[in-house]
Amino acid sequence: MAKITTHHHVLAVPDAQSTAEFFIHQLGFEHCPVADKGWRFVSRDGFMVMLGSCPDAVHPAKLGDHSYFAYFVVDDIDGYFREVRAKGVQTLGSPEDKPWKMREFGLQTPDGHRIMVGQKIA
Repeated sequence: MAKITTHHHVLAVPDAQSTAEFFIHQLGFEHCPVADKGWRFVSRDGFMVMLGSCPDAVHPAKLGDHSYFAYFVVDDIDGYFREVRAKGVQTLGSPEDKPWKMREFGLQTPDGHRIMVGQKIA
């Protein structure tokens, strides 16, 4: 059976450039070169998001629970929470210990996509 060696997330957004700037300036991602003008790729520590400009698609803020698109795990959730809050990121609560042995919080992009961030509880 073939092995999955990496993964990327693909998001339809109203404006890939402005969403990429949010990921870079507020979430600490880096720009990745891409040849197509309708796309922007960003990554941080092997976590890549491929952003495609889709101005005519349903706006992410109108997707309700379907606006959650990713869960990533960090090694210092409280530090990352302080980092993104200091940069004005809209968080969905503060880090909390969950029964499934994760400490986590959510955040929201300006487009309305939501991301959960977690850290394993020892």
